[in-house]
Amino acid sequence: MKTISILNHVLGPVMRGPSSSHTAGAYHVGCMARSILGAVPASAVLAFDPSGSYCVTYVPQGADRGFAMGLMGKDLTDELFHASLAEAVAVGMDLRFEVRPLELADHPNTVEMQLTGADGRRVQIVARSVGGGEVEITHIDQIPVLFNGAAWETLVETSSEKKTEVLELLKEKTGDVEELDHDPGNGAVRFQMRSHESLGPEMREALEKLAPEIRIWESAPVYFPQQGAPIYTSAAEMVQLCEERHVSLGQLALEYESQLLGLTPDEVISESLRRYSIMVQSVERGLALDFTGLQLLPACAGAIFAAESEGNLSVRSLHTRAAARAMAVMHVDGAMGVVCAAPTGGSAGVIPGALLTLAEERNLSDEQIAKAFLTAGAIGSILAIRATFAAEVAGCQVEIGASGAMAAAAIVDAVGGSARQACDAAAISFQNTMGTVCDLLHGMVEIPCHTRNGTAAASAFVNADLVLGGYPNPIPLDETIDAVYAVGLAMPSELRCTSKGGLAVTPSALALLDSCCGSGCSSCGQ
Repeated sequence: MKTISILNHVLGPVMRGPSSSHTAGAYHVGCMARSILGAVPASAVLAFDPSGSYCVTYVPQGADRGFAMGLMGKDLTDELFHASLAEAVAVGMDLRFEVRPLELADHPNTVEMQLTGADGRRVQIVARSVGGGEVEITHIDQIPVLFNGAAWETLVETSSEKKTEVLELLKEKTGDVEELDHDPGNGAVRFQMRSHESLGPEMREALEKLAPEIRIWESAPVYFPQQGAPIYTSAAEMVQLCEERHVSLGQLALEYESQLLGLTPDEVISESLRRYSIMVQSVERGLALDFTGLQLLPACAGAIFAAESEGNLSVRSLHTRAAARAMAVMHVDGAMGVVCAAPTGGSAGVIPGALLTLAEERNLSDEQIAKAFLTAGAIGSILAIRATFAAEVAGCQVEIGASGAMAAAAIVDAVGGSARQACDAAAISFQNTMGTVCDLLHGMVEIPCHTRNGTAAASAFVNADLVLGGYPNPIPLDETIDAVYAVGLAMPSELRCTSKGGLAVTPSALALLDSCCGSGCSSCGQ
């Protein structure tokens, strides 16, 4: 079973939009690949399968720039992002992208990378972005591995004669060493190792002295290294622990993350509030009446927010304020600005829209905000364990649908509701969005993503209040998530982030491309 961290995999990363799978995931893969090669590559050829999602989205969703930033070792939030392809050339990297059939394309977001260093060293890497910025390297030089970026991860190949001595030496560094399959072709033995720290030059020298034929590939972590074990793996366990300990879901989530990452509770709260502050900044930026940068939509969140404030809509409503704030974040996300994935880039507006509005209405303290934030993360962690955040795999229901469920639970926790009520609010939210397809127009995270984020932020209050008011949810969260995932897997690929079905192929949607590309937009690469 996957080990999921709230800060590593659910409420983060802090990233540039528009997509956590494609922009942030590509960046993380690039970082890990550069680390394995040991340097910025002189040549990098990246290939995507024609039946996958990357082949459609790698330009409009900035995956090409995400890969470039990671391979160069730059911070994804750096303004250099927008000129990263030109910068790659300037630093001496020949970076190319291809679309061709891939033998190991077992996920819509699979990339095959052929990297060559300035010293002539070569490495082939196969990786996949599995949702919410989470990634997995599955093959290094055709050797099956599983690197996920949550530790220092090392692949070691040696001769069978040196197996015992190499294994003993590796275990001096860490006890987490797994022997992989033997290679019958050359009799080699392979080990995969996970550690909280790098092998370091002394260990490398000792290994090479012991076994001169040894080969070593090492990847640095791209997240907080995981140092402990999770205290729950299902919603049922979460609720049981909260009831046994007489704590809220937010408090339990704080304990979970602190133990998993080896951070103090104060450090977890501080990091949660830092990410919340980024959410607030993205709301404020997107509400500006002069905001620009979208490709298909005119910026409208600020006008909607102002109209509500001036009483020019049907009623004065915190639901509309939450929706406008959610759309403001999506303005920033769609313009490749800095947001906090929650749990993905395409759903980044819902939680800030709902939580900022609730904090304003209820005058929440920093501690209440942090624990509500972590409650949202706890709900997302169950989805990540049992299913996926990738719309490429299971549709929009596991992105914006997930963020709506997470926000509903956060609202319940912030106003003093129980862990069971928080999970029930999340469950009915999922039940209301089950089957939602991902049919984004022209591969851009704008339409219908903006209004879906807005309505999810508004409905989070409704779902929370229905449960707080007494609705007895009959289908628990774990079972609901399992049903959501099964429905997602049954969707045809045309309805899972390929822009080949749904709203994306309507005549009006197709006509938008002419006006977009005619203006020479950076998103389309024209």
